[in-house]
Amino acid sequence: MLDRRHVLAGALTSTMVGWSNRPAMSAAPIGAAELGPPQPFSFDDLKQRAKALSKEAYVAPPQPDAGDPLKGMTFDTFAQAVYKPEMELWRGAPGAQTVRLFPQGRFYAEPVGIYVIENNAAREVVYSPDYFNMPGDHPLRKLKSAGFAGFRLMSRGGTSDWLAYLGASYFRASDPYDQYGGSARGLAINTGEPEEFPRFTNFWLEPNSSGMTIYALLEGKSVTGAYRMDSRRIEGGQGGALQDIECELYFRAPVHLLGVAPLTGMFWYGENSGSFRGDWRPEVHDCDGLSMWTGRGERIWRPLSNPPRIVTNSFLDENPKGYGLIQRDRNFENYQDDSLFYDRRPSMWVEPLSDWGNGSIKLVQLPTPNETEDNIVAFWNPEHPVEAGSVVNARYRLYWGLDSPPAGDVARIVATRIGLGGLGGRDLDLRHTKPGARKFMIDVEGKTLENEVRGGPQVVVTSSHGTISGVEAFPVIGTKRWRMMFDLGDLNGQAADIRAYLAKDGQALSETWIYQIFP
Repeated sequence: MLDRRHVLAGALTSTMVGWSNRPAMSAAPIGAAELGPPQPFSFDDLKQRAKALSKEAYVAPPQPDAGDPLKGMTFDTFAQAVYKPEMELWRGAPGAQTVRLFPQGRFYAEPVGIYVIENNAAREVVYSPDYFNMPGDHPLRKLKSAGFAGFRLMSRGGTSDWLAYLGASYFRASDPYDQYGGSARGLAINTGEPEEFPRFTNFWLEPNSSGMTIYALLEGKSVTGAYRMDSRRIEGGQGGALQDIECELYFRAPVHLLGVAPLTGMFWYGENSGSFRGDWRPEVHDCDGLSMWTGRGERIWRPLSNPPRIVTNSFLDENPKGYGLIQRDRNFENYQDDSLFYDRRPSMWVEPLSDWGNGSIKLVQLPTPNETEDNIVAFWNPEHPVEAGSVVNARYRLYWGLDSPPAGDVARIVATRIGLGGLGGRDLDLRHTKPGARKFMIDVEGKTLENEVRGGPQVVVTSSHGTISGVEAFPVIGTKRWRMMFDLGDLNGQAADIRAYLAKDGQALSETWIYQIFP
């Protein structure tokens, strides 16, 4: 079983270099690819295949042995295998989405089946090293059983890609700024614990009038599944990408912690970290908060952190309206990175399209020593336990874009800063600081605050432990922002869960800010 960070690292380095009733496009040339014989295909057939597989014993894919050419392959060596543009699937077909394929690599040694669909029939793309430009002595030329590892959808002109599937069940989009960041997954199992990584073993691709419908077969030790993902780019406005996803899951074995519609990101440090990390950049993260819209309509913002240990938080809900890992800070000055462009990383937002019932949004945060490891995971965990023989169906819409949907009539949390408790920052006399206390400065911005004056909005703040003091709300001079300020002390070595928001006359003016502070 691969370590989760090996899977994530492999997927990351490789991709750095409307419900689906839309009609499929008429028959069009696939390109120069060699195809196998046609076989009937439908989503119902795929579900039945997944169901039948769930009743069979799981057979793990073989891993590279010491003599395998993939063993120890570096990223530079992997990058030498470049897919030939003239071999793109659907190249030359008017209006069709073109596709390029990934070869196998060190962290994605197991090949996957790639099929194209036309007229309700599927034909396998037959692998050949001739699809790739690579040196004559490249390790991929020495594989005994070679194949593709994944695929990517190309932008017009073929200069970049906007959606890629590679490694386990990971996939990611680069819109709206042509910059990859966090990833989505088909399924998460036991995240933060000894984790299982089911993987997409086969893909079926069908261009439609607005993009690509992607079908996938998921296989793992505990589960099999059938997926349909209608994927398209958002034209106009702020742009982005959108996927309508349906999955039907069949469980071979009980699952302790099931994660439906999982999102994965990286948070090394940010404005709330409060300590020097030795890096020259002010902030390093590709998402800075978990945004939630509860079934009762409350908008919640949870700033992310790099915790001292693995921390899992649960937010109980019934039929949530949505959740996402969001990169809300878009100011280049706060990152200063003109190579990896963290200010351009896409946000990810999940909107349920079916009745999800009772359950919880889970946030798993793992400690990380650097920016190469994705350490943040968010997903939906259904209330009912998953036993052998269970069937789970879920439908949801996944947005890739600038932010979560507008918060309606409440202002948004835009910054969280944490420092020494007391008057630090407003009085330079450090004798006024409170030993062991923390000061919280939380910036809020939105239309509900535009006409407010000092003394109107009030901070409503609670904590599970400790003593709250110095509570104040005030406009930030020279900006459109307001600031919530308070101190939290007397924690006595305990962690504390904090909630705060701005209100006036009993009505919330802002999102609810929630946070967990460690001693």
